[in-house]
Formats: sequence, structure tokens, C-alpha cells
Amino acid sequence: MEVWKNIKIKRSFRQIRMEKIFRSSLVLIAISILVLVLAFMLTLIIQSMPSIKALGFGFLYGKTWDPVVNIYGTYPFLLGTLLTSFLALLISIPFSFSIAIFLGEYHPRGWFSEFLKNAIELIAAVPSVIYGFWGLFVLVPLVRSLEIKLGVTPYGIGIFTSSLILAIMIIPYAASLGREMIRMVPASLKEAAYSLGATRYEVIRMVVIPYAKSGLFAGVLLSLGRALGETMAVTMVIGNTSIIPKSIFDPGNTMASVIANEFTEAASTLYLSSLIELGLILFLVTVVINIIGKKVIKRFTTE
Repeated sequence: MEVWKNIKIKRSFRQIRMEKIFRSSLVLIAISILVLVLAFMLTLIIQSMPSIKALGFGFLYGKTWDPVVNIYGTYPFLLGTLLTSFLALLISIPFSFSIAIFLGEYHPRGWFSEFLKNAIELIAAVPSVIYGFWGLFVLVPLVRSLEIKLGVTPYGIGIFTSSLILAIMIIPYAASLGREMIRMVPASLKEAAYSLGATRYEVIRMVVIPYAKSGLFAGVLLSLGRALGETMAVTMVIGNTSIIPKSIFDPGNTMASVIANEFTEAASTLYLSSLIELGLILFLVTVVINIIGKKVIKRFTTE
């Protein structure tokens, strides 16, 4: 008996020790992620200082970007980034929510459900350059035909085309997260609604969506973050012009595409620093939008 008691005591001490090691590891990993994010921000700030000192706040609202004469204004790129991202989000939300409801409520199991789920995950795995090629050879001619019918200048490339590409690329993020949240809705809630005579549409509208709305909004926020940072696909179809777009069919540029196009060509210190400051602004815009999104999610979940 004494031997078994000693073995149990040793095992308990070993478990406690392993628990402490595991907990310390989690804390260390969490701190390292925080340090990494702060390192990103500090690096961008330090490398942007020449541009910040030389251009000041005029960099944010300047409408001209001309490296030849050292005039740098980020307003056209900031506008292009927000236009493409939010337009893509508006286009993708109906499809994302529809797929999430279909897979989470109507067909949660079966071969067709698995096939559709794998197809959606494959969309997320396709490299962005492939989307860019597809957009150039397929989507641009279709958009050009639409612009001819609408009576606008038939560029083909532009804000609208890049938004369509982005919308396709971000659908899997909101759809996958929304599907999982819908499948987590307790069956007892739905059965109670059915027992009161509710139709499936009413159950989805008044039980499923209210219960899963935090996950649905989190998926939308994740999709928006993905759209804000997309570079290659947008660069290939947006037109890459520094002119302020007057409509969604005009060519434009985003902060990410400008950095990708011009970073290797930056000869002067001010030019390079201005491009890095663009990255800093993109970083801050992403942080602000994430904070606002989390506030919105918290408000909806507490109602």
C-alpha cells in the first residue's frame, strides 16, 4: 500500500509540474505574439520617420504621388483600398451567409455537403496570382462588356473588377466560420421553435441567426482583414494608376499594390520611407477596423 501511495504522490507531483510547464508555455507564446506585433509596428514607425518628418500630415490627404519630383500623397491609395475592400465585402456577404446557412442548416451532412465544403476550402487555398490571371483573361472582358452596355469608359480593369476578385477570394472565410457557428446552435432551441409551429425560415431568422450572429460578424471581420491586405490579385486587375477614381469602374490603386509595384524601384531615402509609411498606414487602418468590428460584435452579442 505504501508503494502505491508513493507512486500516486509522485504521479500527482509530475502532473502538477507538467501543468505548470504547459501554462508557462502558453503565456510565453501569447507574449511572443504580442511582442511580434509591436515589433512590426515599431519597425514601420522607425523606417517611416524620414517621410513623417519631411511630409507630415500632408502625406495622408495629399492627392498627388510623383516620385520624380518628391511629391507623395496617399489619399488616392487609401481611397482605393477602402473602396475595393468594402465593395468586395458587400458583394461577398450574401454569398457567404447563404453558403453558411445552406451547409449548416439545410445540408449539414452527406456527400454533396462535403463536396461543397471542400470546394469552398479550395477557393481559399488557390494562390492569389492565379486569381489575378483568371481576372485578366476572364473577368476583365466580361466587365468591359458590361461597361460598354452601361455607357461608361470600357477600361475592363479597375476598382469594380478588383472588388469582384476580392469578393470571390474572401467568401470562404465568412462562410466557413458561419457554418461552424450555425452548426453549434443547440438543437433544443430549434425543436422548441418547431413545436410552436414555426417554419424553417422562421427558425433560421429568429433562432439560428440571432444565436450565431457573433460568429457571422466575426467571419465578416476576418474577410475584411483579408481584403485589406490582398496584393497580387488586386495589382493585376486594378489598373495601377495614382489618379483618384471618380467611379467604381475607373482604374485605381491600393496601398498594398503600390508597395508591391514600386518598392524595388525606390532609389531615394524619402521615396523608400514613403512606401514604408504606406505600409504603416495600412497596418493602422487594419487595426482600427478590427477594433471597430470587435466593438460592433460585442454590441450585437450583448443585445
